[in-house]
Amino acid sequence: MSATTGPKLSRRERLRAETTREITAIALRQMAAEGPGAISLRGIAREMGMTARAIYSYFPTRDDLVTALVAEVSASLADALERARDAAPATDPGARLLAWGLALREWALANPEGFRLVYGDPVPGYEAPAGGPAAEAARRVCCGLNRLVAEACAAGRTTSTNAANNANDAGNAEGFDWSDFPASYLDKIRADVDDLSPSVVALALRVWGRLHGLVTLEIYGHLGAVSTDPAALYRAEMLDLVGSLRSAPA
Repeated sequence: MSATTGPKLSRRERLRAETTREITAIALRQMAAEGPGAISLRGIAREMGMTARAIYSYFPTRDDLVTALVAEVSASLADALERARDAAPATDPGARLLAWGLALREWALANPEGFRLVYGDPVPGYEAPAGGPAAEAARRVCCGLNRLVAEACAAGRTTSTNAANNANDAGNAEGFDWSDFPASYLDKIRADVDDLSPSVVALALRVWGRLHGLVTLEIYGHLGAVSTDPAALYRAEMLDLVGSLRSAPA
């Protein structure tokens, strides 16, 4: 066993991994073509020339397949966001947040079916299990954004800012307290970022809404009729957002 390459898979393990990847790829295509309710193990088995019994040895139920898909997609997104963030200078929170936001759009455009699976219409009849890899990946995305917003606000307090902008932003962000957020959400983010204020938590949610909103409009085809350059539109929104955080209150 190599310290860098890990354990070598047997031929049977490699074949199983390849088949699993093919099953999940077909499931995403089914969903893209006919909606989230179209995911069908029997349909996948027919397309792959497998028996129903054979495919059930990989995923006993449709919900098991959906759970695996959500976990894989969520981890892929979290990895992409963290790579982009960490490639920016640690001393420049604004650049790190900008990289994070741009990576969100880039990942979504490269993985539209995955974006729809996680952030679009729910799969009919599916109930996600508590915990597990998907929940951990979602926590990484959520807490990562909260941390970036907190860092950007903290950096902004060390620079000179326009008093009028400060007053305007304070009016938008103040007035929140911990009772404005579900206890389960606070437990999740406080475990990772323990020095947040209610205003910063609210601000991070607003940031997420601005980024997620434009990406969703583009993925679902609503920007094509009104913008010839969605990338420029999104980048302008990101730059405005990062600039506003420099004068946001603590």
